[in-house]
Amino acid sequence: MSRGLFICSALVVVLSLIDAPARAETWPDAQWQARPLQPSSALNDLETYAFPPRDEEERKGVRTDALLIIRNGELVYERYAGVTRAQTPHLIWSISKSVLATVLGVAFGEGRFTLDDPVMRFYAPFSAHPEVRIQDLLHWASGLDWQEDYEYAPLNSSVVAMLYTRGRDDMARFTAGHSVASAPGTAYRYSSGDSTVLAAALRGMVGETQYASYPWTALFDPLGIMSATWETDATGTFVGSSYAYMTARDLARIGLLMQRDGRWHERQLLPVAWVNFNLTPFKFGTPVDEVPGGHWWLNKTADGKRGPWPDAPTDTFAGLGHWGQALYVIPSAGLVIVRYGDDRDGTYAHNQLLKRALKAVAEEGTQ
Repeated sequence: MSRGLFICSALVVVLSLIDAPARAETWPDAQWQARPLQPSSALNDLETYAFPPRDEEERKGVRTDALLIIRNGELVYERYAGVTRAQTPHLIWSISKSVLATVLGVAFGEGRFTLDDPVMRFYAPFSAHPEVRIQDLLHWASGLDWQEDYEYAPLNSSVVAMLYTRGRDDMARFTAGHSVASAPGTAYRYSSGDSTVLAAALRGMVGETQYASYPWTALFDPLGIMSATWETDATGTFVGSSYAYMTARDLARIGLLMQRDGRWHERQLLPVAWVNFNLTPFKFGTPVDEVPGGHWWLNKTADGKRGPWPDAPTDTFAGLGHWGQALYVIPSAGLVIVRYGDDRDGTYAHNQLLKRALKAVAEEGTQ
């Protein structure tokens, strides 16, 4: 071969590589495409941690109901326990907050609100707090004097009162009636009340006629989520803090949407600016073991330090719920992990599950 012909052939090869399409992305249709992990010591270690023997009467220790791992859009691991199965919609508790943020992201992309809008523009009872903005609620930084205690301290708990006693008929209005503890946007104070007010504000953003179906038309239907149920209070306001239900496979679709910067197939369902806001750490009054973004939990702090899960990459983020519910997203590893549980004693540790899941997937790649 002549030198000129060799150069020409090499150039054709290079140009063909440049023009070659990227490796096709995998997306779920009605079902997830499956490529199960092969047995390994790391996978066995993951299962030993997540699924120890359980006594259905003694509610102690790690009690996983479902564990599902998606890698690069493919289902690589799935196991269920107790009464939960693949078709079982599970109460996701406070992961509902992250789902609400995702629904709000669609409304944001439609131009229905801005982050700086005062909440009272969309929810009139919040006129008592005119300086509180939408982004303050998303950071759990409304400044309202809220006590997020659970069943261990029910007499002092704002959230127990909101969900079960004097606030249950109109949860957002109950929240609006709280006094002020700090200036809005200046201090983090985790609040299911803030989230429920966001759900009430959504009604003002999209209008009464669209509100009842909006989570479905805006988010669930485009993602192919068929199992979702979302409870409301007596006024018809979604309990944005707590009461959404869906299967593990359906919740993973929201994780994949977030992993891919708000894009579903060729549609940019969430603006990239919204995803970036969700994943930017709030910088005021954040405890070491909790790093809130915009209604998601992050593994990096505002000053760039590693967050609460030291064995996971810093780009890891999660929606988390009571009794061990978790939706983990790790973009750098191409992973979405859904874990449902029934943990009552604090034994379960996010970092331990993440460390073992990452090792199981990495060991698979070396075989």
